[in-house]
Amino acid sequence: MGIYTVSSQAQEINARVSVIYAQVATTVDRKVFQTLQSGLTNFINKRKWTPDAFDPRERIDCSFLIQLQSVQDQSIFQATLTVQAARTAYQTSYLSPLMNHQDNDFTFRYVEFQPIEFNENRVAGMEPLSANLTAVLAFYVHIILGLDYDSYAPRGGDPYFQKALNIVNSAPDGRGISGWRPFDGQRNRYWLAENLMNSRYSMIHDAYYTYYRSALDKMYEDEKATREHLLNALNMLNSLREATPNLMVIPFFFQGKTEELVQIFRKADPQERQRASELLQRLDITNAARYKQMLK
Repeated sequence: MGIYTVSSQAQEINARVSVIYAQVATTVDRKVFQTLQSGLTNFINKRKWTPDAFDPRERIDCSFLIQLQSVQDQSIFQATLTVQAARTAYQTSYLSPLMNHQDNDFTFRYVEFQPIEFNENRVAGMEPLSANLTAVLAFYVHIILGLDYDSYAPRGGDPYFQKALNIVNSAPDGRGISGWRPFDGQRNRYWLAENLMNSRYSMIHDAYYTYYRSALDKMYEDEKATREHLLNALNMLNSLREATPNLMVIPFFFQGKTEELVQIFRKADPQERQRASELLQRLDITNAARYKQMLK
C-alpha cells in the first residue's frame, strides 16, 4: 500500500500527516503525494495558530490521515480525512484521546508545488477547490485547539471554536465541495462548529473541562475521585442529550474514548460500574454492547 508519512515539531501543534494513495490511478505521478504531504505538514506545524507561547512539551499531538479515493483531471482529489488528537494527563506520560473523527467530504485541487496558503480573512481564496484543502485543515486545527484549551480552563476554547465557525461561514463554495452547510448532512463541519458555539449546548464545555481537568489530571492521585468526576461529566452529557437528542457533539465527544472509559470504570465498585455502564450505553450507542459486556 502506498503511504507517505512526515513528522515535524514547531509552534502549538505536533502533527503527523499521512497520505494514503493506493486507490488512485497509477497515471498520477506518485511524487505529487510526497510533495503534498510535506507541504501540509509544514502548513500545520510551522504556522502560528494562537497568541500563546507553547513549551515544546506542551505541543498538541495529533494526526491527519488523508485517504485518497479518486482523482479527476489529474489534480482534483476526493478523499476522507481522519483527525486524531490526544492530551497528556497532568504529570504523567499517559495520552488521553481528545478527538478521533472521520470527515468523508474532503474534495480539493492540488497541483504539485502549488502554494499551500490560508488567510482567515479570505478563506474562500482565489479558487474554491484549491482553497478547500487548507480551509478544511485549518478548521480542524482550530477544533483541536479549542478542545485542548477547553480541557484546561472553563470555556477556554471559545476563541478557537469561534474561528472554526468563521471558517464555516466563509468557506469555499463550488461544485464538488460539501460539508460546510447545514443541508450537507447531520454530521459535518457546519454542525460540529454550530454545536460547539451554540449557547444552548454550553454544558458540553463543562463536560470537557470536568472530564480532563477535574478527572483525568488527578487519575493517579485519587482514582475514586476521578471516577466520581467522570460520572459528573457523563451526567452533564446525558442532560444535554435528553434536552436535545441527536446532537452531533455527543457522539463526537466519545469517539476514541471507549477503551479509556472501560479501563477506568472496570475498577469501580458494582454500583458505580453499573451507573457508568447505563450512562455510557445511552450516550455512546455505537459502543453500547462493549460497555454492557465489559462493565457488567
